[in-house]
Amino acid sequence: MVGSALANGFKGQGRWIYLGYWVMVTLIFLYDRTYLIEKAGLPNFFACVVVRVALLIALAWANIHWLIPRYLLHGKYGQYFALVVALIVAYLVIQSLYDHYLFGYVLGPNRNVRLSTSLIYNFTHTSLYLLLTVALKFSMDWYEQKKVLQEIRVEKLQAEVNYLRAQVNPHFLFNALNNLYALTIKKSDEAPDVVLKLSELMEYMLYESDEAYVPLEKEINYLNNYLDLEKIRQGNQADIRLVVSGNVDKCQIPPFLILPLVENAFKHGISRAVRNAYLHIHIAIGEQLEVRIANNKVGVRPHHSNGGVGLANLRKRLELLYAGNYDLHIVDGADRYEVTLKIVQPC
Repeated sequence: MVGSALANGFKGQGRWIYLGYWVMVTLIFLYDRTYLIEKAGLPNFFACVVVRVALLIALAWANIHWLIPRYLLHGKYGQYFALVVALIVAYLVIQSLYDHYLFGYVLGPNRNVRLSTSLIYNFTHTSLYLLLTVALKFSMDWYEQKKVLQEIRVEKLQAEVNYLRAQVNPHFLFNALNNLYALTIKKSDEAPDVVLKLSELMEYMLYESDEAYVPLEKEINYLNNYLDLEKIRQGNQADIRLVVSGNVDKCQIPPFLILPLVENAFKHGISRAVRNAYLHIHIAIGEQLEVRIANNKVGVRPHHSNGGVGLANLRKRLELLYAGNYDLHIVDGADRYEVTLKIVQPC
């Protein structure tokens, strides 16, 4: 009865929420009118329920699918409220006339009712049901909008990760291949190891970092390969260290979360230093994940960029993923640059 009419009127997940709402309304009204079974008979009992619930559904449907989209959401408030009043008046006339017939003539002397009393009763209950359906619609619209915004945020984050994966780092890969070429010319024993590390690095970039979160162990292995290749590019003259403490087995983080900090250190620190260049990375896992990266500077204040994806991008990712649960602290000294990233319970 109610379900088939409503199922045709609403689509998607909202259809079932509305269906549940009207089933509940029908059950409440059935319970409220059970006395009619004895006084007016079962047919009149069901007729009373069907007429009232069907009229209420028609009123709510017209308001949600016609008046709100065409008038209320377009700022035509006067027309909207005038048409709502007209709908309510039409409902009141039909329902009150039916109630007057049912209680005044079918029940007869058992229970009489004046038309004015029926009008007041129907107006009160109709307004309440109408307000509830409007509140339900706007609540569902708000929830759907929030879900869409969250999906957009997730897609934006994934796009940023894909961008990182696509551009990390063209100059680095170009130099790594040049170094590999030089090693093969010299028939160096390091050449096979460089090929293996570059292969593992590319495999992680292209295939293993597709998920929203990856094991911290894989991210650290990626950083190790990255640093080893950079050491060769630097001619093994720089003091480059990566120290990891704590248990990394069960810890997961978003891919390429640490890499922008490391690339920033190479781009604005080691690559510009003529001698005594250093880069010290310490990753500690406990109640929180702490990443501390320190490198020397060469007089020029670094621009925190990474081909368009640098510290600003990292801050946005952290805010979306760990809002209120992270701290990114930067110490920009005269000859030393240090970044400390702390994330509460990322594992």
